[in-house]
Amino acid sequence: QSSWTFLTGLVILISMTQVIMLGGLSVAREREQGTFDQLLVTPVSSMQILIAKSIPPMIIGLFQSTVLLLIAMFWFKVRGNIFLVYAVLFTFISSSIGLGLSISAIAKNMQQVLVYVFVFLFPLALLSGLITPVHNMPKILQYLTYGNPMRFSVDAMRRIYLEGAGLTDIWFNFIP
Repeated sequence: QSSWTFLTGLVILISMTQVIMLGGLSVAREREQGTFDQLLVTPVSSMQILIAKSIPPMIIGLFQSTVLLLIAMFWFKVRGNIFLVYAVLFTFISSSIGLGLSISAIAKNMQQVLVYVFVFLFPLALLSGLITPVHNMPKILQYLTYGNPMRFSVDAMRRIYLEGAGLTDIWFNFIP
């Protein structure tokens, strides 16, 4: 059924959009207000600041994904190993936060973050295998998809839900 294949990718797409935007906007807003410079002179390391900026979008992304997964499970009767699903989601959301924070490092204000996110998001969604299977794409685009974290997450989620795949079947999706 097409709803099963599209639903699993939709969970990934929506969580990625939200998490990249939240991660990017949090730093850009502080930079616009001038509070980011104050944050840098506090007695905490830059790693602690990055972790503190990453946790709220991660919690929101996991909550949003949980709601979508519950809809998929109870309304559309999609089943799979829930612990493996959350391992994939956690890994994917972590990489999405990294992309959002990278975008915020480039952008000078919140409007630029929004533009960069949408410019960046459309190719990622199109090259993820969500709409068109990766093996049906031209060879050059297939090679480009290896730099797309969404490709591996969509593949892992589909295999978990549709094939009942275990960790031994999808371990290679965690490497990139």
